[in-house]
Amino acid sequence: MNTIQTAQTARALLVAQGPRAEAEAARRARRCDAAGQHGEAETWTRIRQAIRQMRGPNES
Repeated sequence: MNTIQTAQTARALLVAQGPRAEAEAARRARRCDAAGQHGEAETWTRIRQAIRQMRGPNES
């Protein structure tokens, strides 16, 4: 998945899941990793990172 597709997937997940989007991407990454799909797990990790960037810094 290229950078544009990663950003598009991250945006779609953020719109669909809202504040749960990052956790959902992390869950999918763990599930893929456990299933031996390491390339797919890396993709979901990049999607999670993109979601974190879109959300911005945490508030305290």
